[in-house]
Amino acid sequence: MTRRIGFVGLGNMGGPMAANLVKAGHTVTGYDLSASALEAAAGHGVLIAASAAEAVAGAEVVITMLPSGRHVLESYRELTAAAPEGALFVDCSTIAVGDARIAADLARTAGHRALDAPVSGGVPGAEAGTLTFMVGAAEAEFAEAEPLLAVMGRRAVHCGGSGAGQAAKICNNMILGISMIAVSEAFVLGESLGLSHQALYDVASTASGQCWSLTTNCPVPGPVPASPANRDYRAGFAAALMAKDLGLAADAAEAGAVPAELGRRAAELYADFAERAGAGLDFSAIITTLREHA
Repeated sequence: MTRRIGFVGLGNMGGPMAANLVKAGHTVTGYDLSASALEAAAGHGVLIAASAAEAVAGAEVVITMLPSGRHVLESYRELTAAAPEGALFVDCSTIAVGDARIAADLARTAGHRALDAPVSGGVPGAEAGTLTFMVGAAEAEFAEAEPLLAVMGRRAVHCGGSGAGQAAKICNNMILGISMIAVSEAFVLGESLGLSHQALYDVASTASGQCWSLTTNCPVPGPVPASPANRDYRAGFAAALMAKDLGLAADAAEAGAVPAELGRRAAELYADFAERAGAGLDFSAIITTLREHA
């Protein structure tokens, strides 16, 4: 069944996601503040609206992919008034759990349905339609959204009620950030000991050190040809976004009185890296700053 979809936020992630929905036969009307993003989306068959409110005016489903919780809450106050009653709101942004629950309440108070569905997979996953969605919603809302999520991704996991998708996302990315730092430190140590990158990779990738940060997003060039390290760390998942997600995890840990010492330290390292020179680089480029400190 094809749907009328309003899509707000057509950037590096949202643009390819909207394009995949168009490819699947859905009618997608989009809006973004960036003229270049609008131009790119139009090239993929997205109908361009003059405003966010216009984009969702006739939509059965409203999808948002925005930079922060502040942007989501500001847009929801406008979009929930503009969308037809009963629309399904799907927020794919990565925001604080509390903000996700407030957004869901705003949608429901206005007579809509809502779910949080942050993603994992980065720009390559958005372009290829292989994202993983972590969903916080009631069963009925998840069932309705699942066919659309299947167009944009490979897997959708129902994590619980409102906010549970965001909780899963920040916990997952805390693991990812810590593991990338650990892998990077191991390669820097190996370099100091005269060990080649390939030798360390060949051992660790088939031993107990094996992890996604090593075998898929290896932070040194050579062992994994598809990793960003072979493209001057051109971002698949930018360090600035990792810093943001780790900051959300650190805030949640503090609010819940959870020690999370490695998570907090990873958040500090990525925040410093993003503030200095690494914001637009892939998060695996953290190895470059670790080398500087070695």
